Amino acid sequence: MGEERSATRAYVLHPEIKSDNARRHAKSALEEGVALAHALPELEVAGSQVVSLPKMHPGMLFGKGKIQEIKGWLEDAEAGLVLIDGHVSPVQQRNLEKEWGVKLLDRTGLILEIFSDRARTREGVLQVEMAALSYQRTRLVRAWTHLERQRGGLGFVGGPGETQVEADRRAIDLQLNNLKKQLSKVVKTRELHRKARAKVPFPIVALVGYTNAGKSTLFNRLTGASVFVEDMLFATLDPTMRKVDLPNGDAIIMSDTVGFISDLPTQLVASFRATLEEVLEADVILHVRDISHPQSADQKKAVLDTLRQLDVNPDVPMIEVLNKIDLLAPEDADYLQALHKDGENVFGTSAVTGQGLDTLLDQITEKLKGTTRALTLTLDWSHGGAQSWLQRENVIETTAQTDTGWTIDVRWSPMQAAKFEKQFPEAFAP
Repeated sequence: MGEERSATRAYVLHPEIKSDNARRHAKSALEEGVALAHALPELEVAGSQVVSLPKMHPGMLFGKGKIQEIKGWLEDAEAGLVLIDGHVSPVQQRNLEKEWGVKLLDRTGLILEIFSDRARTREGVLQVEMAALSYQRTRLVRAWTHLERQRGGLGFVGGPGETQVEADRRAIDLQLNNLKKQLSKVVKTRELHRKARAKVPFPIVALVGYTNAGKSTLFNRLTGASVFVEDMLFATLDPTMRKVDLPNGDAIIMSDTVGFISDLPTQLVASFRATLEEVLEADVILHVRDISHPQSADQKKAVLDTLRQLDVNPDVPMIEVLNKIDLLAPEDADYLQALHKDGENVFGTSAVTGQGLDTLLDQITEKLKGTTRALTLTLDWSHGGAQSWLQRENVIETTAQTDTGWTIDVRWSPMQAAKFEKQFPEAFAP
């Protein structure tokens, strides 16, 4: 048997730059940075500190005196890795690694490491690899001494005089193109599945929210599924979909998604767009918030900002689910439960105890009544019962007779579509 690898001792630093008016709350940001470190099993957090700075130093991030002070912290903690909860430029990374004699990862690099560790589906793995390569490409700015030498050659790759940086970038671009081709094949398969779903159009209800807000616990409670749940950031990376029966007997498809986070790397927003397609196509969005978290309002803003980056249709009905009310004082929980009585789309719930979930399901039912979809159906003469059902439901926009039956354009709610499919499955047969 081989020896188990010992954990890497990591020191987490959150730079609080006083001149940045949009900076996050320092204490909560540091706690989140530590939680991100704990999300990688091979890391052991050896220490953490908020480092206050009047302004950022372009070449070193920190001032000379602070760099020496931090070096002492790292030596005392016997840390072999520094995690900086913020953006670090390639030049800053190179200079700090040289000063401290340890490896350094910034917030983007750490999140990419977590995503790489967690992705399970083929699509998820490809997207993470693409995001990591895009990030790595930005790091190729004379970061190492071997990149400074001139590369000669016969011109088969980049011609004589091409620098090693350019050669490395070229190699990364070739890898990215290869990954894009692989991903396009995977996405085509997903598109076929999605088209099949559109033909049997159960309404889609997508869960979104800040990482660790309790989405997967809520998903498991409502669907009876066993999605991986742990008190850990980014516990869920790959999309999971399950059928859920509403109290009135109607069925929906519920989708659990990757958690959002403030300062989400732009590479990941682009790469995970396909993973979040269920959100883009959702009939109702449930925005799950950890209402017990002290920075819950900031987390809400981060989620809404990310949804805007993803071009989610603002007209899609959204229900705000204030989760973890079991962690609040009783009077606060009662207040949150009463909010919806004022016409607000806000509901207090506990995915752990089940409190408020019946009311939430009733609200989902109500929201779905107001959404409609267009679809063209081709029915043959033997489907007269289906054609009569469509007339009774008043969902027909146009009808044209053919040699074999009817071509009917309908506009209906997801609930009506699901009822029709349940009652007339033969109408969807190829």
